[in-house]
Amino acid sequence: MNRSPDCWIRGTTTGCVALLALIAGTVSYLHMHLLVEQHGQPGWVSALTPLSVDGMIVAASTTLLADSRAGERGGRLPWVLLVVGSAASLAANVAVAQPTVAGRVIAAWPSFALIRAYELLMRQVRRNAGDGGGRQSRKPVREASSLQTGNKAVKRLQVAQSGSSGSGKSRVGGSRELQRQAWQWAQAHRAGDGSLPSGRAIAVEYGRHERWGRLVKRAGVAGEFI
Repeated sequence: MNRSPDCWIRGTTTGCVALLALIAGTVSYLHMHLLVEQHGQPGWVSALTPLSVDGMIVAASTTLLADSRAGERGGRLPWVLLVVGSAASLAANVAVAQPTVAGRVIAAWPSFALIRAYELLMRQVRRNAGDGGGRQSRKPVREASSLQTGNKAVKRLQVAQSGSSGSGKSRVGGSRELQRQAWQWAQAHRAGDGSLPSGRAIAVEYGRHERWGRLVKRAGVAGEFI
């Protein structure tokens, strides 16, 4: 299936941002790994400590993204962890730099790029999720409309079945007790000349199809409710 230019651009942008975040994260990891080694920590500690620092940034940003998609404001804790993790990452990268302005800027850049690239990536994810939610939100509306149409069709079918013709007692749709009550109502509401109400009037009184009222009247006149 052909992708629209807009989808292609978004996919390319997201891929580029993800690649940038990967490169910056790798360099930042190496800087922090070196710093931890210089302070005498064992190999496995120096390998895992950088992950805990940048991992805090990822976890805090992901939590803020989840809150945003749920329509909620980000809590204080994710923001605090994001700021602390970002500051720790920058400080660790600068600590291993040459004691010059250029050296410190170069060392700090990977950490800064990682933080910004990850934030850009979260924006792309949030935007794509919002667009997908807008398309999905229209689907339940169409399904609800189809369901209403189906319900109306079922009701019309039930009305038609209740008014179907036959012979004897089976001619009249609906419960027998309701039919008897309708006939009693018709007898109680004769006109001044003694004539019975029309089938339509009987049907309207009981919320039924006109044919149902005529069949009730016909059955009553035939003595089927005695």
